Amino acid sequence: MSDIRTLSPLDRLLAGIERALETTLGDPPAHRPSPAADLPPAELAEDERRHAAGLMRINHTGEVCAQALYEGQAALARDAATRRHLLLAAGEEQDHLAWCAERLRELDSRPSLFNPLWYAGSFAIGAVAAAASDRVSLGFVVETERQVEAHLDDHLGRLPARDERSRAILRTMQADEVRHADAARARGGIDLPPPVPALMRFASAVMKAVAYRL
Repeated sequence: MSDIRTLSPLDRLLAGIERALETTLGDPPAHRPSPAADLPPAELAEDERRHAAGLMRINHTGEVCAQALYEGQAALARDAATRRHLLLAAGEEQDHLAWCAERLRELDSRPSLFNPLWYAGSFAIGAVAAAASDRVSLGFVVETERQVEAHLDDHLGRLPARDERSRAILRTMQADEVRHADAARARGGIDLPPPVPALMRFASAVMKAVAYRL
């Protein structure tokens, strides 16, 4: 008899709590090498270093939120195939989280002090989206990734000109986000009603303003 069993909603919730602790307090490993691995370090002025660190702290926090969103959505997904899709995407987002954490250390900086709060809020949002339906949940992925794609494009233009290590990381992240959005759309993700994308942009703006400094 197989020892593989289907996890109950409670099992998935407990696994999500464990994942939350690992994401916000631990140091999850990357499964792929950093896109910056083969690039030489650049000499940055102190104000450039602080600015690059602020931007990368925002991106690290964004990846904490991405982990939480996907975990919240997977915990309440109705369809097993949708759940696997969400967890696969979360695994790739873990690479982004690890790359950003490594880059922050290189810049002599640290993650946001509010990451546990960002995680809790994002997990709840993901769970609410999944509770509505898998198609709504996948639509939330589409809208989230489209907004992140635009946000990363903005950061690519705002990084110090010599900071090619951070830039390489963000370019790869951006390509992954586009692919995640396309995959969620192909699986049946729907367009969210007009108030929701605007509220998502507002919440993102608040997070970015806080995470840049704290």
